[in-house]
This record gives sequence, C-alpha cells and structure tokens, in this order.
Amino acid sequence: MYSRLALLSLLLLLISACSSIGDNNAKPHTPDNVCGIFAQFESWQISASASQQQWQIDQTISMAFINHESGFNATARPPRKMAFGIIPGRHLSTAYGYPQAINGTWTLYKQLTGYSSAERTNFNDAIDFVGWYNSRSVRLNKIHRNDAYNLYLAYHEGNRGFAKKSYLAKPWLLGVAKDVASQAQRYRSQLSFCSPQS
Repeated sequence: MYSRLALLSLLLLLISACSSIGDNNAKPHTPDNVCGIFAQFESWQISASASQQQWQIDQTISMAFINHESGFNATARPPRKMAFGIIPGRHLSTAYGYPQAINGTWTLYKQLTGYSSAERTNFNDAIDFVGWYNSRSVRLNKIHRNDAYNLYLAYHEGNRGFAKKSYLAKPWLLGVAKDVASQAQRYRSQLSFCSPQS
C-alpha cells in the first residue's frame, strides 16, 4: 500500500514538472504583434524593458532578433547534417535557444557579465544577451544603436566578420537583415499603441 502511494505521488510530481516545463516553453500566439506578446507574457515585457535600460538597445530590436532567430522557441536548434542523406548527424552549429547564440559567444557573455547561471532557454537571459551583444556591436563597429539592419548583420556574422564585410558575399543575408529591421520597426509602431503596463 505504501509503495503504491509513493509511486502515485512520484507520478503526480513528474506530471506537474512536465506541465511546468511546457508552460515555460510556450510560444506567443501573435509573434508578429509585440502588444499581443507582452499581453500574453507580462514577464517578457519586464525583461525586454530591463534589457533596453541596461544596454541602451531598443527592446523592439531585441524582440525582432529573437523572433527571427528562434520564432520564440526556447529550445530551437539549427538542422542536423545528414549522413548519406538519411542519417541525422551533428547540428550545423551550436546555436541554441531563444537567441540562437553559439556556445563560445554565450560563454563569453556569461564571463563578461558575471551571469554564470544564464540559460539560452530562459527568455530573461536571452533578451539580455541580445541587448549585450548589440551594445558590443555599437562599441566595436560604431554601428548606430537604432540601426537594426547593420546590428543584425553583426549579430549573424560576428563583429569580426562584420568588420571584414563578410556579409557582402551573402546577398540572401542582406535580405534577411532588411526583414529583421522591418520587423523591429513594426514592433516599434505597435508598442506606441500598447496599453501601459499596470
């Protein structure tokens, strides 16, 4: 009898934990409308505002980056290489989580900010990372802090790659950067009409 009760308690605990994980990994119902996103996830609005205040990068730019990079999927990863066209191999990159930050850059972020427990699957940490990275691009490559187009090119290519203009060999990337900048502008327009947070 005792073992059945213990087993039942353990089962309920596991179900509760799985449910909690699912809530944390929920995606916005309206990913292209920042007012809807913030209405659904009030804590995201607080995190986005805090990142903007900390790094002086507009929250709408950071939100547009995360939308494009992961579609607000906390556990997003790049596709895998396929061996012989059918056997899944390694992922094409170590990019992971909301910001699609690669391992080395994420480690650098944790070291330089002191946020040693930061996780790419945590929205608060992810949007702080995006603000931090873009603030470095402003400093290292003299990109204007509201220039979402060039900030995205530096985000994708890395600041060294951006300095070498590696993006010029990737016409498709220029189109992506333009789309991300347009999304940031749409978010900015929408945000001006959002109800103020109570």
